[in-house]
Order: sequence, then C-alpha cells, then structure tokens
Amino acid sequence: MQTSESYIKNFPVTWEEIHRNTRALAWKLLDKGPLEGGKWKGIIAITRGGMVPACIMARELEILTIETFCITSYDVKNQSETKVLKAPDFVEGNGEGWLVIDDLVDTGSTFELARKTLPNAHYACIYVKPKGAKQTDTYITEFTQDTWVHFPWDMEIQYAEPLARLDKE
Repeated sequence: MQTSESYIKNFPVTWEEIHRNTRALAWKLLDKGPLEGGKWKGIIAITRGGMVPACIMARELEILTIETFCITSYDVKNQSETKVLKAPDFVEGNGEGWLVIDDLVDTGSTFELARKTLPNAHYACIYVKPKGAKQTDTYITEFTQDTWVHFPWDMEIQYAEPLARLDKE
C-alpha cells in the first residue's frame, strides 16, 4: 500500500491543462470505436476523478450516453482497499464498445477491478504511472510513481515555496 510518504514530487495540473490533455486523448480515440464510423457506444466515468475528463470526452467525441463506475481506492493521499461502490447500470455485457475514462491511473487497481466487470471496454486516462500502465489502453502523459498529481478540483490558490528551498527544509 502506498502512503503519503511515498510521494516525494508534487505536480499541480490546471483546468486548462486538463482540458487540453483530455482533448488530446479524444483525438487519439476519435474514429477508433468498434461501431459504424468508428463510434463508441458511450462513456463510463470512474468517479470522481474521471467525471471531468468524461464530460470533455463526451463533447469532443459527440457521445450522449455517459455512465458512472464508482470505485474507491484512496483516502486523501493513502491508498486503501479498492472496492466497487456502484457498477454501471446501463451497460450490458462485457463492455465492448464503451470507453472507461479516469483522470489518473496510479497502481492500476481501479482499472483492474473495473476490467473484472467490463473486460472488453477500452480503458483510457489522461495521466498514468508505471505501475498502472499495463491496465491502461490509451493515455496522454506518464508520471513517475513517486509523483502526486494535484488536480484543480482539489486545490486552492496559495503561496508555494520555490523548489530550491524544498530540499533544505
């Protein structure tokens, strides 16, 4: 289990970066779906982090059907047992033709659990770390395993120490 002490690097992500990187993910998946014309059946957002990217993806790919897959694996910065809180209601079968979207795949445990329910869905995220890469079909950017990614919905504007001072504290 990873703890907050395992993360020694911090990387803040802005709303603009989320939007730009999610559009880049949409470009990668445009016309790649298994339906006629490369379309997808719908999007399944991993809650909560996948909801913002799922909304942007739905707009860019002109997908109107969005479901949620509620899986918990974090308590602030500490990873805990991964468990399903709510499986997608509308999705039938093995998930073929559906996009499962999350913001970040860290260890891969969330996508691994989701794959047990929807093994043939396409799993995509904006950011991935090495331990989670094998569970991810498509992503945009990879971070080191020891990086904590700070998403804009988890932050507020405040003073930040210069990097040179962080090593001396």
